[in-house]
Formats: sequence, C-alpha cells, structure tokens
Amino acid sequence: MPAGYGVATGLITAAVAMGVAQLVAGITGPQGSPVVAVGGAAIDATPPPLKNFAISAFGANDKTVLVIGILLLLAVFAALIGVAAVRRLSYGLAGLAVFTLIGLLAALTRPTSGPADAIPVLAGAAAAVFIMIRLVDAAAGAAARAARPAAPPPGPAGAPPGRAGQDQLPADREPGASWVPAGAGPGAGSPAGARPADQPARPDRRRFLVNGSVAVAVAGVGALAGRALTERSSVAQARASLRIPRPQHTVPGLPPGTDLHIPGLSSFITPNSAFYRVDTAIILPQVAPSSWQLRIHGMVEREITLSLDRLLRLPLVENYTTLTCVSNPVGGPYIGNALWLGTSLARLLRQAGIRAGASQLLCTSTDGFTSGTPVQAVMDGRDALLAVAMNGTPLPVAHGFPVRLVVPGLYGYVSACKWITDINVTTFADAQGYWIPRGWSQLGPIKTESRIDVPNGAATLRAGRVAVAGVAWAQHKGIDAVEVRVDSGPWQRARLAAVPGIDTWRQWVWEWDATPGNHTLVARATDATGYTQTARQAPPEPNGATGYPAVAVTVQ
Repeated sequence: MPAGYGVATGLITAAVAMGVAQLVAGITGPQGSPVVAVGGAAIDATPPPLKNFAISAFGANDKTVLVIGILLLLAVFAALIGVAAVRRLSYGLAGLAVFTLIGLLAALTRPTSGPADAIPVLAGAAAAVFIMIRLVDAAAGAAARAARPAAPPPGPAGAPPGRAGQDQLPADREPGASWVPAGAGPGAGSPAGARPADQPARPDRRRFLVNGSVAVAVAGVGALAGRALTERSSVAQARASLRIPRPQHTVPGLPPGTDLHIPGLSSFITPNSAFYRVDTAIILPQVAPSSWQLRIHGMVEREITLSLDRLLRLPLVENYTTLTCVSNPVGGPYIGNALWLGTSLARLLRQAGIRAGASQLLCTSTDGFTSGTPVQAVMDGRDALLAVAMNGTPLPVAHGFPVRLVVPGLYGYVSACKWITDINVTTFADAQGYWIPRGWSQLGPIKTESRIDVPNGAATLRAGRVAVAGVAWAQHKGIDAVEVRVDSGPWQRARLAAVPGIDTWRQWVWEWDATPGNHTLVARATDATGYTQTARQAPPEPNGATGYPAVAVTVQ
C-alpha cells in the first residue's frame, strides 16, 4: 500500500477529531477543547528556564507558538498512526486510543475541570474512529480483492483440481511466487478486466478521495461552527456597556514634566493595547459581569461574598501603578504603567476581620490560576486594589475583566491575579500559589531596575549631542537617581522626569557628547532608600533578574 494513503488517512482523521471536538467544546465550554487542555497541561509542566525562553523569544505570542507547536506535533504523530493503520487497522485504533487518553487526562486534570470537559475529547475520538475505518477500508479494499488466489489452469482430464497447474510450474519459479500461465493476461484470452496475479493492487482511489473530501469538509465546518459558538460567549458587548462609577478619591493631574516626550522613549502611561501580557491562559476567560462573584474566606471572622454590582457601589479610588513581570530580563519589555481604578482590598479585609497568624492571600482566577500575596503588603497602607478599570476604561478582557488584583511593589505572579474570583486568607505554610512549587520565591518584591530605551543600537548615530533616555522603577520605594556611563568611563547623573508617586516608573535622560567609534552605554538606578541597582548578573528565576542594562552603539 503506498505510504501516501497512510499519511493522508492519519492527517484527515486528526482533522476530523479536532473539528468535531472544537464543535462540541463550543457547546460544553472552550476549556474542554483538546488543544486548550493539552496546551494548559504543557504550560503547567514547563520548567522556568524554558518558560523564560518562550517569553523572551515570542513575547505575547508565546501561547500562539505553543498551540502551533502542539498542532504540528499532532500532525506528525497522526501521519505515523495513519501509516500504521493502513497496514493493520488495529494499530491505528490503538494509536487513537493513546491520544484519546492523553486528551482526557489533560482535560480532566485542569484546576477548573468537570465531567463535561471530557465530552469534546470523546466525541472527537468517536468521529476519528469512524473516519479512520472508512478511509482504511477505501485504501485497502482493492488490495483485499486482489489478494484472493487466482484459479489454477485446467489440467489433463481426470487430474485432481490444481494438480495440473502444479505439474506445469516453470522450473525457474521461486516457491511462493504467484504465476499466471502465458497468454492468460489481458488481450490473450483472459476475462475482461482480469488482473495478473503479480500486478500490485491499487487502492480504491475514487472512494478514498470522496471519503477524504467529505471528512475534511466536516472538520472545517466543525472548527468554524465551534469557533462561532465560542465567540458567542464573548463578553465584549457586556464590557462595552458596563458603566464604571466615578471614583470617590481621584488622583491629582500629572505634574508637569512627567513625560519627557523623547522619540523612542516609553510614554509615562502605557496604552492598554501595548501593555504586556504574561499569564497561563491559552484562551482568555470570558467572565460575564452578571455572574461574577468574589469570595473572601479562610482565616477571617466574617466571610464576604461580593457581586460586581455590590463592588461598584463601594468607594472607588485611583492610583498610578507600574506592573512588572518576574520573567522580565534586564532591560526587558514586560513592564507597563497605567492608571488603575478599583476598591481598596485592605478595606474589605478589615471588614472581614483577619485572624492572627494569617500571612498570605491565596487568590484564585476563574481559570484556576493561583497567586499568593503577602498580607502585610496589602495592609501596610499602599493602594492595593481590586481593580475594575484601566486607563479610564473597564479592564480589557486580556487584563482581567471584570476584576483583577493590583498590588504595588510586588512582581505580578504574587500580586496581579487576573479574573479573580476567590481570596483565601491563609498562611504560606498551608498553601502555595501556582508558581511557588515551580521554583519561584514566595514574596516577590520588585527589584530596583532601569532600562535604556534610546538609543537602541539598531541605527548608526551621528557624532555630537545624543539623548540617552529610558525608564527606571522601584515600586513603592521610588527612584531617586539614575546614572549613565559610556564604556568604562565615569558615571554621569541623568535628569529625572517628575512622577505623581512612588508606585510608578520614572523617565530619565542624559545628554551625551557622542564621539566616533563603537561604544557601550550602561545605566543604573538608585531608589529612595539609598539602594543602588546591582551589577551582578542573575536570571529571572527565582525572584527577578538583576544586572546593568547595556546597549552597544556605533557613532560616525
């Protein structure tokens, strides 16, 4: 049997399985999609160095790359299973059973999984079995017919059937080889359409193409219909119609000189569309405002359950806060500043009454992600918010709509739980957030760091006055100074932009009299406590990268 039929059988079978599963997942819930479930399991199992590589190499597209990789791997194994199936159907069915088991394990072991999440996988598997049998039968039907032994030639009168044929074997015929008498082929007295016994059998190509085409059409329609059903659950319209009350406590207008307006320098406020996104969600959770609830429980005197309507009736406050991902490399892009609006988390916790000994707020997202925030960091007076708006609009879905946590001064993996639905007041000894058993530290205070935005080293500079500019951050401590040096020269003090508070990054600029040649620009920041950014190079894990940011430039 030509291998091409096997490869096509495997790929078409996989396409049907995925299309049908996607269709059913559109009804039962997108988290039951095999790709989503396997992708989530892959993220859970990814070691920190590989995670950092994916974020560094692909940025916000890391999950898209993961899904593409899963589909390519599936295609390779599907082709191998198809080749095995056309040789023996039981081999192909065994391969499908293995993939079904993997899909079921991934779907049913997700943090928020339920029995319904197994339905898409099982439906896709049933469709795959059906189409594989059809395709294998079409590919092998003619071969089965051709494999029947040819009728022996007639022998002398009275000879036993087949005996004369054996007596007339050519002397040079090898044992087991098929043989048709001379002159018995087409055009030599053979029945019309008879096939010589040694002619290779050809698959029923027409039936294979028809079955395959129908199967591909079913896969495509299933995938598109499933996507349409999934998009039907989108909360885009609900978000657009949500009215956020005016804050009870507004921040003053930004002081003059907050933004230096230097081309290429990060703006003081990061637009929502440009704000970095790092999370574990393969698909964005679609949480309807009408169904959202937050439960505060555990080591408290009074358990609290909030609806969104009730939360929006609480006093709302504004605060400019810079968020930073712990995976951000030195000088990296996973940092952004925004104006957040929400209610005080400390106020709610005081209403609940935190019991003595509580040290951690284990926050849970609607997709099962957990982060552990130190109680002390929330109750020390900083503006820790249950945020409902970002830069004057309801939270984007990608950034936690309808409610997320924002705690200044801590890396996002312990302070910025998106799509938050549960806060368990507990201890660090009794519970761990998602990233802690994966090798990251428990507390996650943000380190004093800086970044050079311009020049970026991509273009040759002209000799003369050059603006070297960037941002520095030390959330909830504040930046007191930034220095720049060229090559191994002396440190030069940069000019700092104004800031509205200590929870945001700060722009800076230093005017350099550039001379021809190749140079390296290096920066360092000092925070308001007197601590100066360290030169020691360290990777992001387990508690944030360190080192001086550096840019190599050429001046003519």
